[in-house]
Amino acid sequence: MTSEHLTNHQIRLASRPVGLPTAANWQTTTEPVAGPAAGGVLLKTLALSLDPAMRGWMNEGKSYIPPVALGEVMRAGGVGRVIASEHPGFGVGDVVSAGFGVQQYLSLAPSDFKRAGLVKIDLGLGTLTQWLNVLGMPGMTGYFGLMDVGQPKAGETLVVSGAAGAVGQTVGQVAKIRGCRVVGIAGGQAKCDWVVKELGFDACIDYKAGPSAVRDGLKAHCPSGVDIYFDNVGGDILDTVLTRINRGARIVICGAISQYNNTTPVQGPKNYLSLLVNRARMEGIVVFDYADRYHLAVAEMAGYLKDGRMSSREDVVSGLENFPAALTRLFTGENFGKLVLQVAAD
Repeated sequence: MTSEHLTNHQIRLASRPVGLPTAANWQTTTEPVAGPAAGGVLLKTLALSLDPAMRGWMNEGKSYIPPVALGEVMRAGGVGRVIASEHPGFGVGDVVSAGFGVQQYLSLAPSDFKRAGLVKIDLGLGTLTQWLNVLGMPGMTGYFGLMDVGQPKAGETLVVSGAAGAVGQTVGQVAKIRGCRVVGIAGGQAKCDWVVKELGFDACIDYKAGPSAVRDGLKAHCPSGVDIYFDNVGGDILDTVLTRINRGARIVICGAISQYNNTTPVQGPKNYLSLLVNRARMEGIVVFDYADRYHLAVAEMAGYLKDGRMSSREDVVSGLENFPAALTRLFTGENFGKLVLQVAAD
């Protein structure tokens, strides 16, 4: 395929959102597609990963990664195919994972490969959407957050919020494989039923069931307390779990989706003194710190997918033009499973 007659449609950050992102925060642009530079590759985007972290990337200020600049193509990881190559390590037709951005095509020079995280992927290990879920960044986040920070031991009780989401489903299943009792927290009975019946969690608490649902659910399902809490939501749920932790508990801070669209200061943990009383530890996880070990987690969890010990669920929205609306689904709880934007058919 040549690039001469291809047009790249892109979605760029037009303004920084206050609260929930709206259509006004985005600008759609088009530009001709350039062929690959010497030693480079031209990629066609097939699917993009939509993640809660994207909301933080839209904010100005210091973080673990620079913010997306105004006018820049919105940052997003994805999977796609090589459609033109000047590099001996990548052939036309190869399936790859990279930081594609919210656009149809991406041309990378050799000097950009590492920054973009360009790697070939093997569809024999998992489907395209699984490479954006359990074998992709969410799965790596869940795996290393659990194993390196949570340090699970057989017989311990783990609680994970956002249990039906991309990270939560990986955390719970790997913890079960490691011999833990696993209790999820999710929004809605359908999600709770799925993580128990399909993923094998021991129990799941529907936080939407009432103001005392989480407190009462933890009391019922964690009678011996909580040894590991993997937090994806922050806010009141984090505070409630902190009242139930055991001595030596590990609190894994992965995200705080309940706080990302606040127009008031972020709510920190009110019950943090429970860490003192219980000699517990609270530690953050940023997945990029483990990039040199991704291949190890991929190999392990691909084996679990193959032998049936793990499964995954992806919620796929089609069409680049639907990106703004799809992204908001993360923050309203409408997505069921890992949210994926399909940009093109393979």
